[in-house]
Amino acid sequence: MRQLMWFRSDLRIQDNTALSQAMRSGPTIALYLLTPGQWLRHDDAACKVDFWLRNLRELGKALATLNVPLLVRQCHDWSDAPLQIADICREHNIFSVHANEEYGINESLRDRQVGAYLCQQDINWHSHLDQILFKPGSVLTRAGGYFQVYSQFRKVCHERLHSALPNQVAPPRAQMPLSMKSDSVPDSVKGFATPSDSLRQLWPAGEQAARQRLERFADEQVAYYESERDFPAKPGTSQLSAYLAAGVLSPRQCLHAALSANHGEFDSGNPGVVTWINELLWREFYKHILVGYPRVSRHRAFRAETEAVPWRNAPDELAAWQQGRTGLPIIDAAMRQLLATGWMHNRLRMIVAMFLTKNLLIDWREGERFFMRHLIDGDLAANNGGWQWSASTGTDAAPYFRIFNPISQSQKFDPDGHFIRQWVPELAGLNKRDIHDPSALGGLFAPGPYPRPIVDLSRSRERALAAFRNLSTQELPA
Repeated sequence: MRQLMWFRSDLRIQDNTALSQAMRSGPTIALYLLTPGQWLRHDDAACKVDFWLRNLRELGKALATLNVPLLVRQCHDWSDAPLQIADICREHNIFSVHANEEYGINESLRDRQVGAYLCQQDINWHSHLDQILFKPGSVLTRAGGYFQVYSQFRKVCHERLHSALPNQVAPPRAQMPLSMKSDSVPDSVKGFATPSDSLRQLWPAGEQAARQRLERFADEQVAYYESERDFPAKPGTSQLSAYLAAGVLSPRQCLHAALSANHGEFDSGNPGVVTWINELLWREFYKHILVGYPRVSRHRAFRAETEAVPWRNAPDELAAWQQGRTGLPIIDAAMRQLLATGWMHNRLRMIVAMFLTKNLLIDWREGERFFMRHLIDGDLAANNGGWQWSASTGTDAAPYFRIFNPISQSQKFDPDGHFIRQWVPELAGLNKRDIHDPSALGGLFAPGPYPRPIVDLSRSRERALAAFRNLSTQELPA
């Protein structure tokens, strides 16, 4: 009996649970739905949509080697998915649909609606655990609830890894050819501009490119990850997040590559490998939070009492932050990196997020939305989790009184100013002492068009502390 594999954020054939299950169950046809209205509603970046399309093309080639035809259909949003998929099943005499689980509130609703409608049509619906290591609801506190503190979650995950390491799925074998052709993948989708060639070259598409990047990181860099990951001028991070977000790589592939580099150990041995595995578990933690606390998918603060923070309406300051012209070099360099590459170094994500939410006292949701509209690795769980952590509104968040000083962060993590010079070339002539805070030179240095800081760091810090101190200790209604 024919099977349908519905691809979403899992654009690979290797270690793909749903694809392997479908092909073991019978002759398989693949489907991808283009849903531009949904992507716009989710603030998906144009560079991310382009990345999906480029990877979808590579996926189509890989599926062709397995004799699996790829159908590409378009509907406005996910509300059309049940009828669209059922029609495809009737047209091609399909008895079962397979998909890998996704965890946002809209994704979960979509899958429930699709599953229920297919059931009415006597078509089987199968969803599979794939994009995380542990099924949500299987890593719980002793009281039976979802963890709110990462370190406690990590401890239980380590115990689970000791007892049952998630294995990679065996690659599927080619099936007998089917008498149907694959659809072509469009070069673009209306509503999403095509990114620059230079951005595209930073993020080559396809499983082979992703695995090569993973292997190179595991062989050459992961051992130094702990000591170099916070320095944006160094190649200290894996830069695999875009491939994980699109599902071109699986977390199991990453975990096993790390274990291979560390003699099978995940909580001892090389500290770089251990630290990177723990970062994979941070990703896992935020996915579980989506399921356990669905309000974070609704643009709500995890800590309900922080909904009362008196965020400022400061459109000019928000625009200066967005455009990389705040007068704080490390902030501006980071924002310009995001605009040019679709990516930002993780340490810098924390620095710019704290600056926006604490020094400017602008609602974290403004930053979360702007990031999603520009990140090639935009992921609801990770992006929301990171923003709420920085804003002190989220689970396991930074205490409200711990506010990064962007100048001291810059001095610590870009000590020679190499990163700043790359992205703020108008400051390239400054020495490594002055480049972090050119305003301190007073009238001795006029850095061309570079602006003075838009905010006083000390006074704005006190303003943020006062705003959080004045919060009611009673939670607002959920």
